[in-house]
Amino acid sequence: MGDVSKADPVMLEVFNNLFMHIATHMGYVLQQTASSVNIKERLDFSCALFDAQGQLVANAPHMPVHLGSMGETVTAILNRVQPKPGSSYLVNSPYHGGTHLPDLTVVTPVFDENNKLLFLVASRGHHADIGGITPGSMPAHSHSLADEGICFKCFELVQQGLLDEIGLRQRLTSGAHPARNPEQNIADLKAQLAANQKGVQELKKVLNYFGLTTVRSYMQHVQDYAELCVRQAIGQLSNGNYCYAMDNGAQIQVKIDADQMAGSAHIDFTGTSIQTQDNYNAPRAVTMAAILYVFRCLVDDDIPLNAGCLLPIRVTIPEGCFLSPTSPAAVVAGNVETSQCVCNALFAAMGVMAPAQGTMNNLIFGNQTYQYYETICGGTGAGLHGNGTDAIHSHMTNSRLTDPEVLELRFPVLLENFSIRPNSGGQGQFQGGNGVIRRLRFTQAMEVSILSNHRQHGPAGLHGGGSGLPGHNLLIRNNGSQEPLPYAAHAQLQPGDSIEIATPGGGGFGAIEPAGSGQI
Repeated sequence: MGDVSKADPVMLEVFNNLFMHIATHMGYVLQQTASSVNIKERLDFSCALFDAQGQLVANAPHMPVHLGSMGETVTAILNRVQPKPGSSYLVNSPYHGGTHLPDLTVVTPVFDENNKLLFLVASRGHHADIGGITPGSMPAHSHSLADEGICFKCFELVQQGLLDEIGLRQRLTSGAHPARNPEQNIADLKAQLAANQKGVQELKKVLNYFGLTTVRSYMQHVQDYAELCVRQAIGQLSNGNYCYAMDNGAQIQVKIDADQMAGSAHIDFTGTSIQTQDNYNAPRAVTMAAILYVFRCLVDDDIPLNAGCLLPIRVTIPEGCFLSPTSPAAVVAGNVETSQCVCNALFAAMGVMAPAQGTMNNLIFGNQTYQYYETICGGTGAGLHGNGTDAIHSHMTNSRLTDPEVLELRFPVLLENFSIRPNSGGQGQFQGGNGVIRRLRFTQAMEVSILSNHRQHGPAGLHGGGSGLPGHNLLIRNNGSQEPLPYAAHAQLQPGDSIEIATPGGGGFGAIEPAGSGQI
């Protein structure tokens, strides 16, 4: 561990705030200049700063599943190419540091006047469509990566300061399942480049004011401090294990061995199911992002989520299990669904919080003209902190839903119902949060895909608490007939048809004492 005692406490706080400020302003630029509803309205994006070794230094409070995995993306680029001044690189390959194909990451290196690499900045945005077998690029029944869209392993998006729009367009429109709206992809990528340039400009202002030596030192100090905070938090943990069952039959088996004296922990996923034939496989970068998020949550102090949080943790993930699959396994649901379950399993193994809804309730619809994607909130688990929270995006997602007016203006849908689902949280000494009910009616023919979890059984309670209610997916035809849909579903809808999604409640925490059991 680095010697954080060498850092001035006031300056440490100053640089913590400065680095987060830079990432936050990158996000503002991205939101304001993006084209798609996904980025502009739902805020499904993230921005962050990295040191010259590709280690995450600081981020804005964006998407945990993005932020915890972007370090692997940056490292993968550094391992593949020698970054050049005037270049930016595009990656979305889940087997080269990415998460799933709709998440496109743009990385821009920062050099000094002697062309020596100093830092890197990166932005990741979830694009509305990147090709694949269904509109929205999140098919319910993909079986290989090729089914899910166009893959960029390390594409030099900008060369000598010039955008390679011809090469980009060729890639987007090639292959068996090309992108359906390459113009929007290009517009959003330009917004990501603008965000990165904002990060470069702000970093250079900090460099000019404080000098390179000081900035580099405090980039290391903020990571050292994060490591110290996590070690202190681990010192309060007990050993534990948990087996988490998913709707597709896969199981996450996790064991936590905490060395309280050393402030270190071993996270062991031995016994977890082998990679699946569906798309619920989570790339290793996604699994690591979930671990980073969970251990950052244990820290009360206001520190950025950065690479230092992982230094006290040793992780064992068997190669070929569905938390570390091998190419070309399909992975589009692993990023959004399995990541949530990894968080739930870790918190439950620690004994601190019952499982939350354990899904992002992904709803994707589109045709050749429109493509849209949203995640839907639900209940969080109760825990040592008290009751769970109703109707909230939790854990690995931090996006929001599109405003109804914007949704209905931009897409041929009507929002018929969006309400809290009463009594869906698990009972207990502390109650789990309630899920929601959301129903959309379509005014044009559409393909709809749903990727979800906890439709067969609800999130379990902890320490005697009750389970939350499972969710359900329902197709309501224009003639009034209803058709239940499974956790992973694809359907063809006609004008007047509706989709209703009820999201799970969180698990309860602690048993309710029988009436009259108290002592006098």
